[in-house]
Amino acid sequence: MSLIAIAERIEQWPLAMYIAESRYAFPLIEGVHLIGLSIAVGLLFITDLRLAGVVLKRLPAVQVLHQLRPWVLGGFVVIFITGGLLFLASASSLVTSAIFAWKLLFIVLAGINAAYFEFVIARKTEVHDGQVVLPHAARYAAIASLGLWSVVIVCGRMIPYLS
Repeated sequence: MSLIAIAERIEQWPLAMYIAESRYAFPLIEGVHLIGLSIAVGLLFITDLRLAGVVLKRLPAVQVLHQLRPWVLGGFVVIFITGGLLFLASASSLVTSAIFAWKLLFIVLAGINAAYFEFVIARKTEVHDGQVVLPHAARYAAIASLGLWSVVIVCGRMIPYLS
């Protein structure tokens, strides 16, 4: 069975049909998706800008990370749930969309970058001891995160126009 055939079957699910055909479901889910995006990526950008040494320089990076992490993760949970629901409604057009494929690729790369930061870079003592200037690896991971998530957002906004 091809990927397009699987996507077409997904679109026949009752939930997918409801989202696609309802006057309010798709825009409401998309609105919640955008709210989750603004919370997660907005706070992630603040965190990344702190790690890069651009803002909140007097606050220890570990304090910023610990206070914003639950909100960032909560926002990402909302994004992934609502993104999955939006996918159900238009799966066949999305699986054939090059820009959607690029968006998914950049999400994976951003996830790898985040995992590398969390499990390798952030475990180093320099990140936790309250230094104002962090190791170069932390700064590079933050700059990569800013770039990758920016590209994810741009790709997401281009989907309706390039699919």
